[in-house]
Amino acid sequence: MDIKDRQIIRELQKDGRLTNQELAARVSLSPSPCLRRLRHLEETGIIKGYTAVVDQKAFGLPVTCFVRVRLVQHSKEGVKAFEDAIELIEEVQDCYLMTGDCDYLLKIIVKDLEAYETLVRTRIHQIAGVASMDTGFAYGKVKQTRVFPANHG
Repeated sequence: MDIKDRQIIRELQKDGRLTNQELAARVSLSPSPCLRRLRHLEETGIIKGYTAVVDQKAFGLPVTCFVRVRLVQHSKEGVKAFEDAIELIEEVQDCYLMTGDCDYLLKIIVKDLEAYETLVRTRIHQIAGVASMDTGFAYGKVKQTRVFPANHG
């Protein structure tokens, strides 16, 4: 990947609905080479897809929870069972494998605290091998971006 590929990616992260003409103009390329580069980025899996950015509150899921999960044991089977179960829970938007005090960090979105309680009691507590959970509730959002830094090293 060179600087032009990175520029293409940044512009698409800002606005995934750009036409090839608009994208080419923003990255100072003619349309044909821009389209070739874009297709290459897609074919090699660097660009994995396109999606709509939706307002979480307007959609009816205003509550964001960050849940730190610790497992009882870290056997291959136990880890796989936990990760497979988490994959099936739509409210879990992100799941990160962590270092430090917890094994996983989950980002969960729900409509209200009652929905969160129900999710925990009926889905997450039912996953074998969960030793503990610690939840923090976001009461505001300072920054959220999907655009990678331009100067990353």
